[in-house]
Amino acid sequence: MEIRRDVFQAIADPTRRAILGLVALHAMTPGAIADNFNSSRQTISKHIQILNECALLTQTQSGREIYYHFNPNKMKEVADWLEPYRKLWDERLNAMDDLLNEMQAKTRTQNNS
Repeated sequence: MEIRRDVFQAIADPTRRAILGLVALHAMTPGAIADNFNSSRQTISKHIQILNECALLTQTQSGREIYYHFNPNKMKEVADWLEPYRKLWDERLNAMDDLLNEMQAKTRTQNNS
């Protein structure tokens, strides 16, 4: 049975998010990635496999080494899904900021009278 994973399942795990953060800076080998964690190489390899299956990572081979690269285009799915919520919260927070500024101005006016 084939397990289907999506981007949201992949980024739900903090270790996988940390791996993405590392690889976003520069391409890395699995060993170099694993060196940044206290987990076994086998565990990190499984995380890399999941990220690769979801196309959050791409791989290239240079001689005997495999390098993993961050795929920012795939993260666009997450950004696109979040955008309506970001706009909603921006509007709400801006409205709250306007209300607070109005209340502070009213208080200053009353104190100066």
